[in-house]
Amino acid sequence: MPPAKREAAVLRGLAAAVAAAAELPVQAERTRLWKGFNALRPERPMVLAFPEGGWRELVRLEVIECDDPLLRNWEMQLRQTLFRHEHLEDDWPVTRFFDVGWVVRSSGLGLEETRIRSEELGSYRWDAPVKSPEDMEKLHLPGVEVDRDETTRRVELAQSIFRDILDVRAHGPLWWTCGLTWTLINLRGLEQVMVDMYENPGLLHRLMAFLRDAKLHELEALEREGALSLNNGPDDYVGSGGVGATDELPAEGFGGRVRMQDMWVLGESQEFVGVGPSLFDEFALQYQLPILNRFGLVCYGCCEPLDHKFDLIIGHIPRLRRVSVSPWCDRGLAAQKLGDRFIYSWKPNPATICGPSVDYEALERDVRTTLEMTPGCCIEMVMKDTHTFQGDPTRIDRWCAMASRLAAEAA
Repeated sequence: MPPAKREAAVLRGLAAAVAAAAELPVQAERTRLWKGFNALRPERPMVLAFPEGGWRELVRLEVIECDDPLLRNWEMQLRQTLFRHEHLEDDWPVTRFFDVGWVVRSSGLGLEETRIRSEELGSYRWDAPVKSPEDMEKLHLPGVEVDRDETTRRVELAQSIFRDILDVRAHGPLWWTCGLTWTLINLRGLEQVMVDMYENPGLLHRLMAFLRDAKLHELEALEREGALSLNNGPDDYVGSGGVGATDELPAEGFGGRVRMQDMWVLGESQEFVGVGPSLFDEFALQYQLPILNRFGLVCYGCCEPLDHKFDLIIGHIPRLRRVSVSPWCDRGLAAQKLGDRFIYSWKPNPATICGPSVDYEALERDVRTTLEMTPGCCIEMVMKDTHTFQGDPTRIDRWCAMASRLAAEAA
């Protein structure tokens, strides 16, 4: 069914503004800078900001005019792109692509956690279903169904709206992380996993082997079905915060159907933040490697500090390119370990702009200190995990402007 004329007009108006922004020379320049940066030839530090939960305060639901749920999502996507272009002085390129995600359904793993919330947003606790070795028998590899009819319907709908304005494509992403340990603690429980490392390592190895095989089964199914998408473009989010633009992908022999080896991938293990190097290697990294090794370029880490794990990930992950340096990481040690051989993906502490008040002079000192500690590094500064700005949308604008100014000075 075609969209209502009013809704189509709203979307086309927003799309025209996005298309105009995409034609500005700065977008091509940003893409050029990212390609050099991702090839470890930085011209200056790069700056990114991802409001994440804070988008609720930047583009409010009340401004959305479309009624259809899918069109409302598309309208929000366009409005967020325009807000970024008009307000956030970072290095994210705006392009003419409008992505319609593949419609994929999974049968799941046979068991899943029960989440208990007191309110819609905020923390929750959960009841982990794998309580004994016998429960392992209830787990199964996921069945993956690519709904081509619904994907095609959505693509054709978008084309009917944006036909002469934006370039519509069926495009991922279909997952965020291949780290496995998030799923592990959902199934077994965080405290129980910590105990299992000492009291029941056999069961933990069985669980991790199953999760490794389940993820590979899912990825191989998507690859066979042609439902993987290249993520080497200027508007592709990769890792735990980064731009995917690179000429190193797709890999040699690419014939049009995307393979894992043609893509970036993320590995991380935030749930193992308190686990020492040897146990991290035994129960996490060794199960992640068979997955990460399938991909063309690898990002590793998110919020977990990798202080005691740098040598493991650097020494064991082929084609590692982007490494997260979290707010709780030793920045000097990270500079020493990463040098100019890997992207130093620094994540400032988001609490500095999300708390009751903001000390902008302290924010600037923090960025200056990091830049002084990382001479010769290929550094990007990524403000993310910002889930509120206390109703002040200028906070992230000001951080971007300050970080971009210091990045230019450091060129």
